[in-house]
Amino acid sequence: MKAINTNDAPKAVGAYVQGIATDSLVFTSGQLPLDPKTGELVTEIKAATKQALENVENILKEAGSSRDKVIKCVVYLNDINNFKAFDEVYAEFFKDHKPARSAFEVANLPKDGLLEIEAIASL
Repeated sequence: MKAINTNDAPKAVGAYVQGIATDSLVFTSGQLPLDPKTGELVTEIKAATKQALENVENILKEAGSSRDKVIKCVVYLNDINNFKAFDEVYAEFFKDHKPARSAFEVANLPKDGLLEIEAIASL
């Protein structure tokens, strides 16, 4: 196993790495909608979704994978009423490639984020 870290995604806000790669898979840690350049939290749901997905994608790239190799995403939303807006951006991001997905409403997320997205992808 190999730890994956990139400056193109936010630094970990706790005791974890951005991702882990095995011989055939990459597991990203949950990505908040943090801008990796400024550290600022994106607080509008569509822009937040785009930022979190870009963070996931940049970790995958660092590991040698890509968005079209994503097998499964897990999405945590602080308000399930944001699901429709989230899903519009998510569908545009993945286009014809549709990974398996779970989505949950949760009480709170770190830094009071609107959502957090994690992914499993093949190499």
